[in-house]
Amino acid sequence: MAHQWRGVINEYAERLPHFKEVVTLGEGGTPLVHAPALDARTGATVYVKVEGANPTGSFKDRGMTSAISDVASTGGVEYVACASTGNTSASAAAYAVRAGLGCAVILPAGKIAAGKLAQAVVHGATLVAVDGNFDDCLRIVRELTAEYPVALVNSVNPYRLQGQKTAAFEIVDALGDAPDIHVLPVGNAGNISAYWMGYNEYAGRTTSASIDDSATKIAAVATKVPQMWGIQADGAAPFVKGEPVEFPETVATAIRIGNPASWDFAVEARDNSGGFIDAVSDAEILEAQALLSAQVGVFVEPASAASVAGLLKAAAAGKVPSGATITCTVTGNGLKDTATALGSYEFDPNPIAPTVEATVKALGL
Repeated sequence: MAHQWRGVINEYAERLPHFKEVVTLGEGGTPLVHAPALDARTGATVYVKVEGANPTGSFKDRGMTSAISDVASTGGVEYVACASTGNTSASAAAYAVRAGLGCAVILPAGKIAAGKLAQAVVHGATLVAVDGNFDDCLRIVRELTAEYPVALVNSVNPYRLQGQKTAAFEIVDALGDAPDIHVLPVGNAGNISAYWMGYNEYAGRTTSASIDDSATKIAAVATKVPQMWGIQADGAAPFVKGEPVEFPETVATAIRIGNPASWDFAVEARDNSGGFIDAVSDAEILEAQALLSAQVGVFVEPASAASVAGLLKAAAAGKVPSGATITCTVTGNGLKDTATALGSYEFDPNPIAPTVEATVKALGL
């Protein structure tokens, strides 16, 4: 009988903190899709880790299951809160409902995609719009949760990274070892930090992001760790500029963050892996989004496509080693932000007669 996936905490219990109560929606176990179209453009073997297949449509569910499980196991609060540009709010709201907790979402007014906003609304979160950006929202949430009986579930919560590191475990399990290079979008920088932690733990090492020493007690699975390539949007590229960006702006709303909370961990991942953090334009992001849809069969939101855009930029600059094994994380489902994907496209067909003949003629067959 085939093994039924049980969610990341149950699947990797020996490599995660112990929780008295596990709050899960069956997250993780997402596809690792070989992308021959990207092979042809890079001279490498490229796989896409499709995190949009998680329950709420993004990688955030991996971290939220552990953050909310910690809240449920510890007790003492009935409310969780997060700052969000979209995906975190959707995930926090869903997992809070599962745990019987209230959820407050502090979001930048007018800067959240409709699909993500809808998720937070239908899961019953209390939404508070702020006349500011994500960084303003996170500051408010930090202060709120420090002074009131409300638990913070943004990626500054260390349990978030614990859950998110499991994506690296899955990639090694699928490939038999770590890839040579891992490419992923960078916004608040929690994900690059979590992947780096996961790869190191599977190789029997630890990083400063770890909150326990479990990795030193478990046999190594991977023989190496990959270079970590982080990709930002030009209009929200604090790592590339070397300082926070006061007014970040990009079509990739999920990474529209000017002062990443996991700055130090991300720098560690970049430097200790021999990798880099680069930036791509909005045009390059949208081109990569279209390529993934049309040639790989994976529909992602704009921020997700930043990883592929960055890989293609690196290949054009001769930075991709021939024959390397590369994995790219695409972080969220394209249905999160259909307005951007459709752009100026309009579907206003001239109806045909309800016959096969008319259909054949319309198709040019």
